[in-house]
Amino acid sequence: MRVSKVSIDEVIEPLLSRYQEKFSENRPFISGIDGLGGAGKTTVAKELRHALELSSHEVFIVHLDDHIVEAHKRYGTGNDEWFEYYFLQWDIGLIETELFRKLHASGSITLPFYHSSTDSVITKPIHMPPSAIILIEGVFLQRKEWRRYVDFMIYIDCSHEFRAERVLDRDTYLGDHQARLEKYKRRYWLAEDYYVDEVDPIGSADYIYRVIK
Repeated sequence: MRVSKVSIDEVIEPLLSRYQEKFSENRPFISGIDGLGGAGKTTVAKELRHALELSSHEVFIVHLDDHIVEAHKRYGTGNDEWFEYYFLQWDIGLIETELFRKLHASGSITLPFYHSSTDSVITKPIHMPPSAIILIEGVFLQRKEWRRYVDFMIYIDCSHEFRAERVLDRDTYLGDHQARLEKYKRRYWLAEDYYVDEVDPIGSADYIYRVIK
């Protein structure tokens, strides 16, 4: 396990080394980008894609947040809010079957895409060539149902204070600052605490991308 401060270039070498070890003509190489809310997963995914494309690799990004379920399946279920976020935000079994297993089988996948404006899901087919590198980014990516499918797992580690500042400034759709804070306390941060305690994402990752602010 290696630790980086902020350099994408330092991640590329071990990632491509694992790619050479795991390369198969039959399926894409899967790299995960895990981290808690506000850690910068989407930014790191974009920077990794750019760096890998400069090395002549074909790269696709999958954002787990594009594939959540409809609101009535994850809100007002009678469970605690943190439970809804961790266990019900995604159809965990469907993601395992339709994304991870199919990537290992062929590269041709069909995924549900969530549309917030209509609170609906539209299923779309996607083809990813076997030679591609797939970057899957999202929170809770190392949960037990999914971890074994990922060839190289990156975990973005940064302080709670840094992440809290980012998400509370960002997520204005949740209401004013106090409403955002209360929502994070009830739903998101408790789920993240559960994940850290149950999964140990730092200890389970192949590479720690440490952000120091």
